[in-house]
Amino acid sequence: MDLFHTTPDPTLNLLPKDGKAFYYGSILDQDQADYYLHELMTNIEWRHDQLKMFGRTITTKRKVAWYGDSPFEYTYSHSSKQALPWTRELLELKTLLEKTSGECYNSCLLNLYHDGSEGMGWHSDDEKELKKNGAIASLSLGADRKFIFRHKKTKEKVDLFLHDGSLLVMKGTTQTHWQHRLPPTRRVLEPRINLTFRTIDTVQGASPAKSPVN
Repeated sequence: MDLFHTTPDPTLNLLPKDGKAFYYGSILDQDQADYYLHELMTNIEWRHDQLKMFGRTITTKRKVAWYGDSPFEYTYSHSSKQALPWTRELLELKTLLEKTSGECYNSCLLNLYHDGSEGMGWHSDDEKELKKNGAIASLSLGADRKFIFRHKKTKEKVDLFLHDGSLLVMKGTTQTHWQHRLPPTRRVLEPRINLTFRTIDTVQGASPAKSPVN
């Protein structure tokens, strides 16, 4: 299903079955989107991932950062992160997304893609330390990028563009039955920051997780 030219409707479930995904379109005006992109580029403690896979250490092209209510630990591919305290800008965005989506979040994973050559492979945000069937709010800043859902069994796909300042909310059993990816492209020369606000299950605690590599 191609949703590239569909008018955003936050009440419309983009997925035909086995999950829920809602695209709100831009929830920030251009000045706000530009402001937060600049502030996050400047003030976030960005780091390249160092992952150990198949006996080798791999440095990812994209940069990442992990923030939260508490110093939640996030571990994947023998690499661990501890959540940093919220910045003012992240708290402002967290408040906005909670009000818009009607959900609550206690952590945020940020990805910085310097241009279209950097992407994300097929994966699900189904780590066991996350709240079961909890909502994940994905805010995009910067370059417009293609985003694809793929059903794990049927392989049917749903494609859309994530625009500057836009919000995508995934919830229910989406992570159980669907994967998603951000494909690389030579057409995009500008950076993009993706913020995924999520909820760590504080009863279980933050236990080992996995991450796709790109």
